[in-house]
Amino acid sequence: MKIAIIGTGSVGRALGVGWAHKGHTVIFGSRQPAEVKVQQMVAVAGNGAWAALPDAAAAAAEVVVLAVPGTAVTSTVPTLGDLNGKIVVDATNPIAPGLQLAVGHTTSGAEQVAALAPGAHVIKAFNTTGAENMANPMYGGEPITMFICGDDATAKTAVAQLAQDLGFEVADVGNLDKARLLEPMALVWITLAMPQGMGRNIAFKLVRR
Repeated sequence: MKIAIIGTGSVGRALGVGWAHKGHTVIFGSRQPAEVKVQQMVAVAGNGAWAALPDAAAAAAEVVVLAVPGTAVTSTVPTLGDLNGKIVVDATNPIAPGLQLAVGHTTSGAEQVAALAPGAHVIKAFNTTGAENMANPMYGGEPITMFICGDDATAKTAVAQLAQDLGFEVADVGNLDKARLLEPMALVWITLAMPQGMGRNIAFKLVRR
């Protein structure tokens, strides 16, 4: 698939490099595509990856992944052009100061993305764990779980496959409003990893019996 990664931080790098190495075409969307850091990322990704301005990256892709800070979503999505019919993966979290949710009970960051991108198939995914786990989702030989949700079944199937390509097991939590559950889940991971001092090499796994 052709995948635009909007954002070139640690999450964008882990996802983009991982998918490029699995044979997907990756376009890194950056306001400074010629920047050394971005070009180094392109070189590590290989497999025909390139960098472009965010709107050009989104226009060239079938899947657009938002890997920007949650505070940048409302200013970023409107600049990406027409996203109608595209799969938009929201990997962001609406976090307010003090590790609090900025939105919660009646909406979610993902639902706000959907409102900003009418006609797009928005899927919440890649928000409940850290970049290290996106680069390597295996613990003791077992895959950790990537939780996803969204309203479009075909788009969810595509995103689930992208998660599996990286090595994740996938759990479908339901429609897009279930992002109201997944975004607080991200804060659990962040709190354990940093304020509680467990470090970033921790992960969630759904187990069954």
